[in-house]
Amino acid sequence: MGHGGMDMPSDGAKCNMNMLFTWDTTSLCIVFPQWRVSSTITLIISLLGVILLTAGYEFVREMSRRYETSSAEYVNKLPRKNVDDAEKKQKLIKAVFYAVQVFYSFFIMLLFMTYNGWVMLSVAVGAFVGYLAFGDSSSTKSVACH
Repeated sequence: MGHGGMDMPSDGAKCNMNMLFTWDTTSLCIVFPQWRVSSTITLIISLLGVILLTAGYEFVREMSRRYETSSAEYVNKLPRKNVDDAEKKQKLIKAVFYAVQVFYSFFIMLLFMTYNGWVMLSVAVGAFVGYLAFGDSSSTKSVACH
């Protein structure tokens, strides 16, 4: 069953769900039926939103790396008897960062899977801007969905 051109209801209007690459923004809904592109202005606002969301992912990644570095230094300075509790707390916080990153990356994947060229370019621009703004660490970490 093909899914190209599938329509989904949204407050009486239709969302165009493409399963093939397109530059067309007619009836474009981004992730949610409420996030609907209905004019040039809403397209520009949406694309700027996608850029900010994607840049925000780079911010979360950088905060995670900074936390790992600072918490490792903190644990190394602790007396041996306090290390186990600090490591448990550290692991819990690192797990929260990881969960946020996984959720965020899957959301970005959904943005990309609109198959709309403008949205795809905005994801790439957001990654670029985010790395410039927040990428103080190495870029060797993979850019996978999780």
